[in-house]
Amino acid sequence: MSVIVISPGRDPEAWVQELKNQHPGMKIIAYPEEHAKEEVEYAVTWKHPRGIFKNYPNLKVIASMGAGVDHITSDPEIPENVTITRIIDDQLTIDMSAFVLALVMNHLRDLSFHHNHTSWEQTDYLRIEDQHIGVMGVGVLGSAVVKTLTNVGFEVSGWATQPKPDAAITIYGEDQLDEFLSQTNILVCLLPLTQQTENILNKELFQKLPKGAYIINVARGQHLVEHDLLEMVDTGHLSGASLDVFRKEPLPEEHPFWKNPKIRISPHIASVTDPRKVVPQLVQNYIRMTEGKPLKNIVKRQKGY
Repeated sequence: MSVIVISPGRDPEAWVQELKNQHPGMKIIAYPEEHAKEEVEYAVTWKHPRGIFKNYPNLKVIASMGAGVDHITSDPEIPENVTITRIIDDQLTIDMSAFVLALVMNHLRDLSFHHNHTSWEQTDYLRIEDQHIGVMGVGVLGSAVVKTLTNVGFEVSGWATQPKPDAAITIYGEDQLDEFLSQTNILVCLLPLTQQTENILNKELFQKLPKGAYIINVARGQHLVEHDLLEMVDTGHLSGASLDVFRKEPLPEEHPFWKNPKIRISPHIASVTDPRKVVPQLVQNYIRMTEGKPLKNIVKRQKGY
């Protein structure tokens, strides 16, 4: 029985070493080294080559290296009998909450302006009590972001597939999107990427936000229709955006986002998985698999998360 680590574009060595530290008896293969495919039962991956897993006849589990799983579920050739799992990590949650708060405060106080200008020019700023933040996606990460923002003093609401009347804040359901958007000055996207949410950040949605609203996308680049954002920023309906994720990463040098002063870019750094923190989860599920026990953090394929 073997475990394969597949992470094109990302050095797998830290993951391989940590897996060995946590489970010395585990036989680990770092793709693309030579190996017997029929021996592999457990795969740890991030953005695998499409269709590769159909070549492993005895594969039982595909474990994502991070919280996101759309890089796995979007592959139509994943065998139906294979279980997909994801990472749930407190450190990722803390990092995401801190990062979103930093983006929000940078927008309110326009700190980037002062950093990039040498003149003693004072600018107007927005105040916490005047802003209503809408968080799209209130799962593990979204709920933590909501808590952080409300603790600072922001008025916050959420949007999910189902309303949650017992939540600490107002959570609007799927058919209440217009009402949710109408009061949102700062829109934070933390949705999972599914067929239903792809391209959801588009011109039609932006037009339902109040004039001057601000966009923060820390979910997936495929949520955003890029030319719609540029149009709505250029016309003044949106005051700007902070983007940490993109359809193509790294973002190409010729991309118009780089030249737009109202769009702030960060290189997908909102929350970065630390192998030392999350490998114990992978090892625990590996042991559960070998013992025939139920796995933790299983992805529901029909939902995509």
